[in-house]
Amino acid sequence: MATAQDLMAAQFARFAALDPQLPQDQFVPSDAEPMAARTSDGHPVAGLITHTSNPDGSARGLWQAGEAFELFPIIGEHPREGLDALLHAWRVWLADREDPGPNSSAMVVWPSRDVQGTRALLDHGFLPLSVLAIRPPTPAPDTELSGTVSVRRAGPADLDAVVELTLAELEYAALVGTATYRSDAAQLKRTAARVRLHSDDPVWLAEQDGTPVAVAECGWIDTGKSPRAYRLRHGWWAYVNCVSVDEKARGTGIGRQLMAVAHNEFVRRGVIGSFLYYNPPNPLSSVFWPRQGYRPLWTMWEVRPATALR
Repeated sequence: MATAQDLMAAQFARFAALDPQLPQDQFVPSDAEPMAARTSDGHPVAGLITHTSNPDGSARGLWQAGEAFELFPIIGEHPREGLDALLHAWRVWLADREDPGPNSSAMVVWPSRDVQGTRALLDHGFLPLSVLAIRPPTPAPDTELSGTVSVRRAGPADLDAVVELTLAELEYAALVGTATYRSDAAQLKRTAARVRLHSDDPVWLAEQDGTPVAVAECGWIDTGKSPRAYRLRHGWWAYVNCVSVDEKARGTGIGRQLMAVAHNEFVRRGVIGSFLYYNPPNPLSSVFWPRQGYRPLWTMWEVRPATALR
C-alpha cells in the first residue's frame, strides 16, 4: 500500500518530468490538517489543509481572502483522478465546519503545465485567478527612451508618487483577480512603500516631462533561506512586486522601457531568474508579462467563497 511518502516521491518525479524549473524539494506545510481519500479505482491519495486568517489591518488581506483555506495535494501519479477524489473529500471537510462566510476562499496551487490536474480543478468550480511566472536572467532588448521619458531609482522623497501609482494598480487588479481594495489600503501601501524605499530593494520610477507615470517595485530574495519561497528553485532571485503605469500613459511603451532597466539590473546583480505574480483574467498583464519573457510556473486556483467548492 502506498504511503504518503511514496505518493509524494512519485508526485515530485512527475513534476520534474513536466517542468524542470519546478523545485525538487518536497515541501510539507507545518500546522496542517491531514486528509485522505481514494480514487474510483481504489488508489489512495492524501492532502494537507492549512487555514490562514487575514483580519482588518493585515497587508495580506489586500490579495488574499479574510479566511483562506489551502489544500496541498499528495496524489502521486494520478493527477486527474486523485485531485477529483481529494476535492470531493475537501468539500465534505468544509461542510462539516463552521461557515467561514463570504470573505473566504479555497485554494490549490498546482504546476501550470499539469493539464490533467487542470481538468479536475475546473470540474470542481476553481478559477485560475493568479500565476507565479518566471523569467530567465537574460538582458532586455535594447529599448530607446523617448526624449520626454526617463527612468531612475526612487528614493524616500518619492513616497507619495509611489503610493499613488501602486494604489492605482491595486484598484485595477481588484476588478480582475484576487486583490481587494480595502478601506485601509492606502495606509497599508504607504507603510510598505516607506520600508521598501529605505531598503536595498529597488524601486524604479519612469517620468515623463518630470512627472512620475510608472513605477516598478522590485526586490531580492535568497530562496534557499526563505521558507516562504518554497515554490522556486534554490538560489538568488529578483522579484517584481508591483508594476503600475498611469492610465493615460498605457500603450506607449513606458512599461516596457521601465522593465528593461529593471531586467538589466537583475542580470548585473547575478540572479538565477526573476519572478512575479499576475492575474490571467487581467487583459493588460496577461499580455504584457509574456512579452517580457515571463511564463507560468504555478497556477493559483481559487473558489470564493470557500463553500462554493463543488
